[in-house]
Amino acid sequence: MSTMPAIGEKRARFAWANDAVEHLKQEIDKLRDAGSLSIPQQPGGWWHQYVCPHHHTELMFDHLEVDASEFHCPHGCRIEGEAYHGAWLVFKHQSLARIALQNAAVYAAVKDETYAQLGKRLIVEYAAQFPQYPVHPEAQSWMLKGRAFHQALTEAIWSTTLIRAYLLLRDAGVTFNSEEQKAVDVFLKLLAGSMEEYRHILIHERKNAENNYTAWLNASLSCVYAARGERAALETLIEGEGGFKHHLSIGVKPDQMEFEGSTYYHVFVLRAYLIAAEMAQRFGIDLYACEGTAGQSIRGMLTALAELADERGALPALHDGPLAREPYAREIAEIAEQGLAIYGIAGLAPVAREAYRQLGGAHQLEALLYGAGGTAADPTPAALMPRGARLFADTGFVVGRVPGNPLSFLADFGEHGGSHGHYDKLHLTLMHPELTLTPDQGMVPYGSTLRKTWFAETASHNTVSLSGRSQAPHAGRCVHYEETDSQVYVWLQSTEAYEGCTFDRHLLLNGEWLLDWFHVELEEGREACIEWWMHPAVEPRAELRTELGPMPPLLILERELPVIGSLPSSDGSAHLSYSLGKDEVFHTALVLPGDELLAVQTPGDSIDPSEPLTALLHRRSGRKADFIHIYRAGGPAHLNWLGGNEIGISVPGLPAGSARIQLSQEQGLLFI
Repeated sequence: MSTMPAIGEKRARFAWANDAVEHLKQEIDKLRDAGSLSIPQQPGGWWHQYVCPHHHTELMFDHLEVDASEFHCPHGCRIEGEAYHGAWLVFKHQSLARIALQNAAVYAAVKDETYAQLGKRLIVEYAAQFPQYPVHPEAQSWMLKGRAFHQALTEAIWSTTLIRAYLLLRDAGVTFNSEEQKAVDVFLKLLAGSMEEYRHILIHERKNAENNYTAWLNASLSCVYAARGERAALETLIEGEGGFKHHLSIGVKPDQMEFEGSTYYHVFVLRAYLIAAEMAQRFGIDLYACEGTAGQSIRGMLTALAELADERGALPALHDGPLAREPYAREIAEIAEQGLAIYGIAGLAPVAREAYRQLGGAHQLEALLYGAGGTAADPTPAALMPRGARLFADTGFVVGRVPGNPLSFLADFGEHGGSHGHYDKLHLTLMHPELTLTPDQGMVPYGSTLRKTWFAETASHNTVSLSGRSQAPHAGRCVHYEETDSQVYVWLQSTEAYEGCTFDRHLLLNGEWLLDWFHVELEEGREACIEWWMHPAVEPRAELRTELGPMPPLLILERELPVIGSLPSSDGSAHLSYSLGKDEVFHTALVLPGDELLAVQTPGDSIDPSEPLTALLHRRSGRKADFIHIYRAGGPAHLNWLGGNEIGISVPGLPAGSARIQLSQEQGLLFI
């Protein structure tokens, strides 16, 4: 492991660091000149309510606003109401804490007293105001209540930013007079009391120590103890029940994924761990190298993200979590920079670059605070070692990659994920270097009604549902996983999605194509409409048969989805393609007698659900179904049904890409 150079040293060594300082100064100056660096006297609410009730998009936030009573959706809606104002206040409080840290970083870089005083003023004003905030009377009953926010969780996150700003100013030689220090001390005492009380409730009363809340309560207390120089208290926190070491052992699975199976909450908990490690390092305690009882570690968690990311560095939105949003991109940049600086995990460089791309491309505070060099900030991608396949056996994810094939896949067969889980077992994400073609569409803010009526449900994922109903919460299993130099084969199974029904999804990736064979079988005496869903991120190119006139909409989860048309088959196959920048991906579906292949209009992704997408629905009514699809980049691959659970695959002009494959109920896919 390496250590991060100081901010002033970075500025002296790297041109991007100078650029970052100038950019950050300009942001601060603009806010100061607009008079928007005054802390609100009201506490914040719940940020998840900051969502348009009509379009289900997150409402816009302007950092320059001093206060707001009207809130704008990207589509022009103007929303009013106390819940929205409370959510806006969350963004404002978090923004000001970040600006305090930004001022401290700029001062550490250039020693301009203006920025030291601005940062100190925000810290002291918040410290003085904090006792005036009530323990939030409007918080929802399930929440651990905060003072400055509805949730103690939000308060813990906000407090770490503010205390890091305080510590950075102190490190840079800034002093606080006795009155200022007294306000800070009162703030730290009240905050510590709240965090310690809520840890007790969560760990000892609710018996829920593995909760992601715990990681953030620990992080907040780590900052308090570092600010007060309380080594013994920090050591007790690290070693005790629900402390850093215990949480790492129970909140992270042995395959290094956070226990809920959500990429977003994995990043969320990892960020809290890194803050706790940063505070412990101040006492010479090394948590960066700490391991849980099954080998869980910060390094392992960071490496897992590098392996899950697509070729551009974008992280998949597995289970609850956004596809993309500005605060999340900052969090990703923060942990990726540390993964590069501390552990040298080169695979995180694309992840950091993608985060900065989402933030507009400018060098950010995260690079200045945590970066160790030019790797992540350099817009030119560094050469990376090719990544192979990986089975996350404990969490239930599998990533398939084969040298020479630009297509790769990610499938989800693991545990439901609790309150942050989706009804999506055997979901398939198909990836290409230009774009993730069939992503998990992510999750809208929890205040949106679409959270539980679409985005968590089966029909919004690339898997199978029965008769318009969602799967039961359950875990599937990996029956077989095989990786060689030339192919990856995975057999995934679910027996609990629906009573009396077995799903088997077979995925075979080689240097030329990806075969997806999804077999569904119900018990004798049971029948259903068996529905195979695929949600491409780009409009499919295909011939649509619409001359039969308007088709009745589908009723899925009490939602009517318009049917745009059906896809005709020739020689028993339907042919589609997707334009992905410089490349094209070809998709062939085997359409057996009795099958129906439809184009269906659905809500859009979680960034903007109001922009509809075109989904593919391959369905068949009865007791059994075989949905057989093949994907190839650059040219089509053809499928033929040969009978007896046997198919033929052929690639025009490429005899070596052809194959005959049989599905055996006992042995899976067999080459014959």
